[in-house]
Amino acid sequence: MATNQQRREAAKRKLERQLVRRAERAKRRKIVGAGVVGGVVLIVAGLVVWIVNSGGNGDQAAATPPSSSNPPMPTVKNIPSERAAMPTRPKALPNPATCAYPEDKTGQAPAKKPPVPDGKNVSSSGTVTVTMKTTQGDIPMTLDRALAPCTVQSFVSLAKAGFYTDTICHRLGVDDQLQMLQCGDPTAKGDVSQDGRGGPGYTVPDEVVDTTKYGRGLLAMANTGQPNSGGSQFFMLYGNAQLQPQYTVFGSIADSGLQVLDKIAKAGLGSVGQDGVTGEPKEPVKFTSVTVS
Repeated sequence: MATNQQRREAAKRKLERQLVRRAERAKRRKIVGAGVVGGVVLIVAGLVVWIVNSGGNGDQAAATPPSSSNPPMPTVKNIPSERAAMPTRPKALPNPATCAYPEDKTGQAPAKKPPVPDGKNVSSSGTVTVTMKTTQGDIPMTLDRALAPCTVQSFVSLAKAGFYTDTICHRLGVDDQLQMLQCGDPTAKGDVSQDGRGGPGYTVPDEVVDTTKYGRGLLAMANTGQPNSGGSQFFMLYGNAQLQPQYTVFGSIADSGLQVLDKIAKAGLGSVGQDGVTGEPKEPVKFTSVTVS
């Protein structure tokens, strides 16, 4: 039988073991706690790095690599140096000609209300020199009355009335199949989803030559795709254009003007339209004035 002394020593040893175990448990809890805190710090640090690299305050595009949903902006690759031949009429038009400019009944009121040309005794011979002064440089053009007398009369009338002054060129094509700059919408504000709908309030008759081949240096009228739906919008071709002959060619662009167009094209697009290959020019183009001689 154990003596009182032995019992006291056993109790003492038991208490010492308990104290050791408690100290070890406390130490383990401290280590685990430090590990958890360290893990949290690492997670927070990782989040900070991710946010910084993602752009922070919502500006994720700057650090996001291109993907299928964010394709690179189209750019012009090859600009031909050779001019396209001007279309020629197999038979001369009557001189003078008579032109009709009926009201545009598409329902959109014109942003500017220029006078409607009278369409009487319209010359169908000779040329007119027009210089479109823009924020990117001057674009001289020669309008051909023998090719499109009604279109030329309308364009000159709009130019003299100041219709084109302070308007922008809203659409640039950089694809190898459509290299052009489109202008003449008085409602254009640089919004690729909205521009291209404005006109002068009247329509211009088609004067298309069926054998027309579009290309560098030609000046042509835009339309809605319907017959006789031209208005004030036109496009200047600095390169190729795989188009059907349904757009009236009414003039040509001087070499110095083509150099300006080349510069605009090489700057590329600022935004892309639904077709993926045309859009708003990256370098804004505004007509500051137009001279006619």
